[in-house]
Amino acid sequence: MKIAISAAETSGDLIASSLVSVLKSYQPDYEIEGLVGDKMTEAGCKRLWHTDQVNVMGFSEVLRKLPSVLSLRRAMIRYYSSNRPDVFIGVDSPDFNFKIEKKLKGNGVKTIHFVSPSVWAWRAKRIKKIKKSTDLMLCLFPFEVDFYLTHNQKAVFVGHPLAEKLKPRKKHTPNKQILLMPGSREAEIKTLLPELLSAVHLMHKKDPQIQFSLSLANEHLKDWVEDKLQGLDIILSVGDAHEKIKNSDLVIVASGTATLEVALLAVPMVVVYKLSKVSYQIVKRLLNTKNISLPNKILGRDIVPELIQNDVTGQNISDHAMKLIESDNTNLVQELEKIHSLLNQKASVKSAEAIIEFLHG
Repeated sequence: MKIAISAAETSGDLIASSLVSVLKSYQPDYEIEGLVGDKMTEAGCKRLWHTDQVNVMGFSEVLRKLPSVLSLRRAMIRYYSSNRPDVFIGVDSPDFNFKIEKKLKGNGVKTIHFVSPSVWAWRAKRIKKIKKSTDLMLCLFPFEVDFYLTHNQKAVFVGHPLAEKLKPRKKHTPNKQILLMPGSREAEIKTLLPELLSAVHLMHKKDPQIQFSLSLANEHLKDWVEDKLQGLDIILSVGDAHEKIKNSDLVIVASGTATLEVALLAVPMVVVYKLSKVSYQIVKRLLNTKNISLPNKILGRDIVPELIQNDVTGQNISDHAMKLIESDNTNLVQELEKIHSLLNQKASVKSAEAIIEFLHG
């Protein structure tokens, strides 16, 4: 049995490496090859192309590398059209992988996509492309399966790999520590940070004992953020979010995957989401969900406060944060713990089993 796999990002390499390990343990004779990173190679995957050939960050870098990325995608389509695998698995990176899946599916190759794009949240019309590209969607969230079933697309809920690594903290002692997580992209950091710092001023006036820290996902804007923090008693760090979350009473966090990380650790949060006026007008027309934060979407109700666009002000952030800091959050924490129970499904094992069943079904 020959499996072709394509992981075009570092995060995909990490998720897929666990999947490859489980597949190999179940079926040692499976031949697994494709566009892979170092972790997938270590797990027993044959590398035909390296993830680094595609994995890019930043608009200018994307433009510079685009011709070689498109050339690689065409090469992969040609290769697998001639050397047909029993199944092609695209891991995340929908803009890169769906094109390959569509071409191969049109040529009679079975296709699977692991990690659904957020069609449930925005650009729902992408379902047409997905149906033409993918025979089976492996979903990280249960509500995604509901979306796909309404569109007659085969999908399986496998759970989220993060839930195997992050668990609700136990016996937290309140310490008046508040963590700021303004996101990972330049635009969101530069849009959100002024409002977050305004909220810090207001909260510090109300309670001088509150201590603030700010965790960045990478070094990219560290100097710019450091400059903005001058004169403020805020501890800045990079790449240590999980430890900082665990040790905080409250996290003020940009909407995105980070909200899931906070939820899996069962820490109270205020979620903020703000774009430029032009970007928001575009996104607003494409949105098709009431909730923008994953914790509220997963549980199907408003559990954590969400502040969107014009509501993202220092005053509003401060009001919601102080309310949580001054409250008994036992019920909120219990609700967040449900998210971990729901998503902790041994995602790699369930994914491997779904793939094997699909191949032999």
